[in-house]
Amino acid sequence: MTDTLQHLSQRQREFALERDWDQFHSPKNLASALIVEAGELLEHFQWMTEEQSRRLPPEKLEAVGTEIADVLLYLIQLSNVLGIDPVKAAQAKIQVNSDKYPVDRAKGSSKKYDQL
Repeated sequence: MTDTLQHLSQRQREFALERDWDQFHSPKNLASALIVEAGELLEHFQWMTEEQSRRLPPEKLEAVGTEIADVLLYLIQLSNVLGIDPVKAAQAKIQVNSDKYPVDRAKGSSKKYDQL
């Protein structure tokens, strides 16, 4: 990962502004587009076994990478529009998850935090 999230955010913001697309980028529209792209990402794994999903051929890996990029770019644009720093939000969420899933109780378990 050679680019920073901050740089990507700035590039995405400029891309949308240059095209006057900010008029279409309401939080609702961006969240909807994000889910559509996430669905397209999931579609690449539909009907695969767990093992197949871990060993994607190069052409499939490239297509999956494109969908991951779409999801990331919509997430960045949504963060821009709402004024949310996604790195700070993710760091806070990791701490919440760490508190909910302490290593001594959650390690190796797929149980939800209230069932540990």
